[in-house]
Amino acid sequence: MDGNASEGYDKAYSLIAYNVDNHDVQKVVTSQYDSVRIGAFNEDVFGGQKVSYITQLRLNTYNPDFGKNPVIDSVVLTLKPRYETATDSVKTTTTEDYVYPDGNVAAKKVVTTYPVRKYGKYKIGKDVAPLTIKVHEVMDFLGSPADSINTNKTFTLNTDKVLGSQAFNGTVNSVVITKDSDASELLNRAVSFRMKLDNAFFQDKIIAKQGNQVLKDAASFIRYFRGISISVEQNDGYLFSMAPNDAGITIYYKNDVTATDGTGNVTRTKQETTLNLGSSNVHLSQVIYSRAGSNYGGAMVKAVDIKNILNPITSDKFAPKLYMQGMGGSSIGIKIPQYTIDALKQKYKDDKIGIVSAKIRLYNDESWDNSYKKPSSLLVQEIIKDTVRFLPDMTTLSSAGYTLVKTTNLSTKEAYYDIGITASLKDIIEKNSKHDNFIINVGSYLSNSSTGALLGQTYNDRPYNPFRIVLKGIDENNINNIGHEIQKSKNAQLRIIYTKK
Repeated sequence: MDGNASEGYDKAYSLIAYNVDNHDVQKVVTSQYDSVRIGAFNEDVFGGQKVSYITQLRLNTYNPDFGKNPVIDSVVLTLKPRYETATDSVKTTTTEDYVYPDGNVAAKKVVTTYPVRKYGKYKIGKDVAPLTIKVHEVMDFLGSPADSINTNKTFTLNTDKVLGSQAFNGTVNSVVITKDSDASELLNRAVSFRMKLDNAFFQDKIIAKQGNQVLKDAASFIRYFRGISISVEQNDGYLFSMAPNDAGITIYYKNDVTATDGTGNVTRTKQETTLNLGSSNVHLSQVIYSRAGSNYGGAMVKAVDIKNILNPITSDKFAPKLYMQGMGGSSIGIKIPQYTIDALKQKYKDDKIGIVSAKIRLYNDESWDNSYKKPSSLLVQEIIKDTVRFLPDMTTLSSAGYTLVKTTNLSTKEAYYDIGITASLKDIIEKNSKHDNFIINVGSYLSNSSTGALLGQTYNDRPYNPFRIVLKGIDENNINNIGHEIQKSKNAQLRIIYTKK
């Protein structure tokens, strides 16, 4: 062999793996929400989950003038859930002999229907009945969008009065109506779900308060009308998502308008005003879990409390199955055993090894064998003493096309994840850097829309990410050999490629 040539080695070592209990809650700055979930879903492994959308609302204009004798015709809540656009899932219905009611105009009506993106039991009529969406008034002051709120925070609702209730069959639609005479548009309504709310409530709450202090500025209004809750009646079905800033409430009303031609004639004229549910408001997904009887509940008995992850992880905390779930569910912890670190340091000293690649490999557990979509991205924190940071690989190797997580066979029970930690391991072995734990969560990092730069560890979609998975952890029958080389194993493992001369 050439004296300058290097030999390459591909090795696998077992890792310390454990569950981390987040107590089904996450503290979130509500202004960071770029998506929210609504719905309910129940399955045997992780248990039940019910998600409501809580939001403030504001007037589009303060100290409004609704005119003389204003009376509401209708109040409509518009939601814009995310939906599928594949051609084979879209349905178009055309009514050629439609009569547009405002003026009895001969027209054509085209309705295009799209299925909402769902997580859970998505086959309506087979797996689950249509959901019933309900709207209630929130009685608690929600604060400022800059405030942090726990995702499991309970809110007082006015349960004596349902502001709206409507069946939702899991689809949204767009509507286009054109005149027969010249094909001009009479109506063009974007893809959405619309439901009517209670006229009498909004007549009394908004219209009748014309001139009152509670409508004169935003600070007064959000303490007077504190918010609404949008939830589903059922306890099982699916979760769907939407951009919170796309929702809105429109109030359609008529008032008296006196003619200016000297006749004094009074006509009833159509008017409308809106309530803004956009980014200036507090909004979040409130998540309530029911874990009784689930496999997850049993696993959390031996899980490490999130507050204690820097304490020594004893063998009674090592987990054969790792449970990972978004929306405040559990994380998993990974630690490279000291035995492995010492062995690699010795190789570095004696054999001058060069670490080319290092990754944590996590396999799907065979018990998680179902049709639920698996998470395609993960959040990874490296915790050293009291410091929580991005993996150094994410900056050190970014120019080399580094990918934090690579997935394989996600649509099968043979799925596995590779998490690149090359720079981290090189620092530990070559620079004697301190190593504590890697904490891994379901989720994706959020980035700046202009630059693509990551916004920070706490800017991620975990508060509304519905995915969950069970991964293989450690071999309970072989705990004494954790940190040693392994072959043909699907337990949590460190995969290393290194060279030596």
